[in-house]
Amino acid sequence: MLVLGGGGREHALCRALADDREVTDLACAPGNAGTAGVATNHPVSVTDGAAVVELVGNLAADLVVVGPEAPLVAGVADEVRAAGVPCFGPSAAAAHLEGSKAFAKEIMAAAGVPTAESRVCAAKEEVTEALDAFGPPYVVKNDGLAGGKGVVVTEDRSTAESHAAACGRVVVEEYLDGPELSLFALTDGTTVLPLQPAQDYKRIHDGDHGPNTGGMGAYSPLPWAPPTLVEDVAGAVLQPTVDEMRRRGRPYAGLLYAGLALTSGGPKVVEFNARFGDPETQPLLARLRTPLAPLLHATATGELAAAPPPRWSAAAAVTVVIAAEGYPGAVATGDVIDGVEEAEGVLGAYVLHAGTARDEAGRLVSAGGRVLNIVGVGADLAEARTNAYDGAARIRMRGAQYRTDIAAPRSRLWGYEWVQIRPTT
Repeated sequence: MLVLGGGGREHALCRALADDREVTDLACAPGNAGTAGVATNHPVSVTDGAAVVELVGNLAADLVVVGPEAPLVAGVADEVRAAGVPCFGPSAAAAHLEGSKAFAKEIMAAAGVPTAESRVCAAKEEVTEALDAFGPPYVVKNDGLAGGKGVVVTEDRSTAESHAAACGRVVVEEYLDGPELSLFALTDGTTVLPLQPAQDYKRIHDGDHGPNTGGMGAYSPLPWAPPTLVEDVAGAVLQPTVDEMRRRGRPYAGLLYAGLALTSGGPKVVEFNARFGDPETQPLLARLRTPLAPLLHATATGELAAAPPPRWSAAAAVTVVIAAEGYPGAVATGDVIDGVEEAEGVLGAYVLHAGTARDEAGRLVSAGGRVLNIVGVGADLAEARTNAYDGAARIRMRGAQYRTDIAAPRSRLWGYEWVQIRPTT
């Protein structure tokens, strides 16, 4: 089996797959210093379909799992399947659901999926009219891929206008009040198998301040969510979207990620992603008790209807992201990282690598914006949170930064009154 990618999400996937007795040989490309401990790393450009197919052939891999969004949008999953190898990840045509915010809005409108009112804008005049129409807080989204950092939510008009000008084609939309959560689902293009909800923290600083990032932490389960959450979102959002994609001749098979806002007017979709979210994947896989490989294989081969529903631990899990100095802007790399073994020694905690590498002396060094994920597991969120932060406190890296309020009960993101979801008819 080959996992394509080299971030924290891929280390989490590799760790789960390495524990699966059905997985006899596991590779990761390009991987990182963490995946090297549970899989064999192979250098490759993840968006070079020909190079990936060649590697798959050399490894005789029987399943390829595409982690990041860029190779999906580039059509790498299509090339792997064309070579006769099952691949977990949507086609380029289906991954356009993440690759274009405007296309996602079109699909949601056709499927009757609730989302924010919006306008697609390319010219400055169109942006001006849209900002006037929706008013503050202004929400401006880059239409294309932006590594989780293409969205600006601001009260400042000039900031919104500057972001739109820098992006080119954008989606300007109404502001959605209320907390956000993520719900992932496996789908083979027909059957939808939802997983568990998680909540992540997008902004760089405590209290949800500062610029958006790819995610600074996450937790699961959500104690404030009702027992019908998963069923209701599957009926109102996930299944209609999959059905509409199939109707359009773009069958969606892989991981469908729905980012939701629980607004005062009801739940609405903030965004769709075409892959496991990062860092929400980390706490979810920490709680998964069903072997992961058969689920991924059934998804990739169109046999999801026969797969048993996933089993989940009653435990809670919290992930804290340790980022490099300067993140989410220009970051320093090559800084030595100490304390990983100490963090791993904390009962109920373990470390997942994201942006790490080994230097010529064999030392662990930073190699990206988000460097490490400290995962804490416990009987409840309080214990899991304590374990995660006990582990994070042992990491030493120049300029390291992390939020201190992940899964904090008094967080601004926690504990809103729930507005019941009902499937559309």
